[in-house]
Amino acid sequence: MRSANYLAGAIILSAVCVFGGCHQGGAGSAADTTQGASAAKLGDLSPFKTIAVDTKALVDKGDLDGAKKRIKDLETRWDEAEAGLKPRAAADWHTVDKAIDGALTALRATPANAADAKRALDAAIAAMDHASAP
Repeated sequence: MRSANYLAGAIILSAVCVFGGCHQGGAGSAADTTQGASAAKLGDLSPFKTIAVDTKALVDKGDLDGAKKRIKDLETRWDEAEAGLKPRAAADWHTVDKAIDGALTALRATPANAADAKRALDAAIAAMDHASAP
């Protein structure tokens, strides 16, 4: 009985797709897919933003050594995600990457300057917000 229900459901879904205009992968038209990718930009960057916000909180507390260690997590995870993110929106990826590099440079300066680190982290967070906005 279960297989009969499954088959009936598959037939109905096929009919809906044929007459309703489903395309490969169940998505809309190619134009719809392109517009969706453009609107989503890089997608959900919240894991990266969380690390940047954590790092900024350490800078705000005056813990520049802790901030330098925490931003290494951002560098590592961002680099690991490059292959999946960059093809989505290369220009946005480069903008965020450059902003992250600025924060890394500010925190790795000798000596590190808290005001410069805050500005650089704010810029990185803003770049992430812009690149993940619909």
